[in-house]
Amino acid sequence: MGIDASSTVCYRHPDRATRVACSDCGRPICVDCMRDSAVGQKCPECAAPVGRGRVIDARRSVGVNRATSPVALGLIAVNVIVFVLGRAFGDLGDQFFRDGAMQNILVGEFGEWYRGITSMFLHADVLHILFNMYALWLFGPVLERRFGSVPFATLYLASGLGGSALFYLVGDPRSSAVGASGAIFGLFGALLAASYRQRHTPAGRAVFSQLGVLLALNLALPFFVPRIAWEAHVGGLVVGILVAAVWDRMPLEAGRAALARASVAAVPAAVSLLILVVA
Repeated sequence: MGIDASSTVCYRHPDRATRVACSDCGRPICVDCMRDSAVGQKCPECAAPVGRGRVIDARRSVGVNRATSPVALGLIAVNVIVFVLGRAFGDLGDQFFRDGAMQNILVGEFGEWYRGITSMFLHADVLHILFNMYALWLFGPVLERRFGSVPFATLYLASGLGGSALFYLVGDPRSSAVGASGAIFGLFGALLAASYRQRHTPAGRAVFSQLGVLLALNLALPFFVPRIAWEAHVGGLVVGILVAAVWDRMPLEAGRAALARASVAAVPAAVSLLILVVA
């Protein structure tokens, strides 16, 4: 294929026509060589780190390689396996719900605090698990790649426990709940907090706005759809926002960074668990 005479070619790929130039040095760059920045597109050399800084290519950070997200994929697998087994063997499914659903009266009267965790892996129907697992598929790998597998796993657990704790504190004592929604809303909250500081850039503003709209729609669902445990949603959301707000101010590549992030997420997890055990 010939090159349009009115175009120029990428300085790194002479076979690629382009009309885009680096905003710093003016050299022509193709799509693969563009690096997003606050002042337009830059070539790889001009976008290179200065001093101890580190530049992250926005397209590569958003594009997710799920092969590097073992915890997110593992959580999806466990949830799907439990759901399929429960549907395939009706008696087993009934037992799952009897022994694992979040039932406030059993937590309060008989100390069955573990239901705050086991209920995260139970789902009422196909639409319930499809929505939660699709959200985990979309957002889980993004957070896991950004902050690390161990911190992500701790965040997920902390958000789920936070949702269970708030459901126990303000929900009807006779009510029960199942699902990973508390943990999923924790992921929503974490992504909102992580993108908040980039909201002044075009890419950051787009991500922040999209997440805000999506979150608002999901928070509004309980007003139109009955039997949704909104308390679990809000509890998970608050935990996710708080944890990621702290994470976003911690060095990405510092020594023992993963352990430090996991420790941060472990605090609300421990508080939520204490509420279920003691209250």
